[in-house]
Amino acid sequence: MTQVVWKSEPDEHDYPAAASYLSLVATPDIVEATVKSLQAAEVTHFKAKDIMRSSRLDLLPANDHHVSKDLAKVKAGTPLSPVLLVRGSLDRGFPLEIADGYHRVCASYHLDENLDVPCRIVDLAMN
Repeated sequence: MTQVVWKSEPDEHDYPAAASYLSLVATPDIVEATVKSLQAAEVTHFKAKDIMRSSRLDLLPANDHHVSKDLAKVKAGTPLSPVLLVRGSLDRGFPLEIADGYHRVCASYHLDENLDVPCRIVDLAMN
């Protein structure tokens, strides 16, 4: 199995990308507070399969343009950025949101569904 190298911190451009995505599902106040929480959160790890299951997203194929680019980075030994997650709510039926890093999670799953993926995860900041 190819070893995945991860950066210790998300890239700075990951936060605006997360904000852009979250702005489709939350108000600007909630997005701003949630992104600030993501910036302050510690990095933790979850299995690729658990991230995919809890997000309820379809696994993108390995030949998806962005997934294949991430797989090529792994093969070249280029570090990937940790993913940014917003915790779902089991009791309210809301899935986990992959605010940034969906393609990286899919690439990781294709390599090994049990791969530990570094993440920053926060609750949705409610005002």
